[in-house]
Amino acid sequence: MSGNGVFHIGDKVVYPNHGVGTVEQIASLTIGTQIQKFYVLSIAASNLKVRVPFHNVDSVGMRPVVRNGEVEKIVDFLSSGQCINAADWKDRFKENSERMRTGSLTDVAAVLKSLLVLAQEKSLSFREKKMLERARYLLVSEIAISRNCEESLIEQALTKALTKCNLRFPEISELAS
Repeated sequence: MSGNGVFHIGDKVVYPNHGVGTVEQIASLTIGTQIQKFYVLSIAASNLKVRVPFHNVDSVGMRPVVRNGEVEKIVDFLSSGQCINAADWKDRFKENSERMRTGSLTDVAAVLKSLLVLAQEKSLSFREKKMLERARYLLVSEIAISRNCEESLIEQALTKALTKCNLRFPEISELAS
């Protein structure tokens, strides 16, 4: 699998905001005189089927699952990285929504951390809670697949990382309200 968006059947890929999926098939569709090739992804969490045309791979941010080096950087960021929150909740929500859309797990980690920092100062709005829940899910599920291990082990590792800067990794039960 190379960086220019060439994926094969069986590859684990990330479809931004939905999480990890598997390339189930590569199909073609004839539209007028054009033949359009696309990937059919099966999204693990939702049993959703997504079609991603080859030419849209980059624009939607579809990418391979993170590798170990990136995971290390994310854990380092959670344990020691700085994050600055916009004071105005609308600006903050907009910034975080944009980060969630990039599909970068580093951006997702930044959203998680900034919302946890914020939650220490005041209670999160319903939408921010939902975003925190989504960020938590995307981080844990992708790193677990990347490392080929149980999600509970990843939760422990992220909890440990966040403890270093006095933040608490949220339990699922706290977020699902």
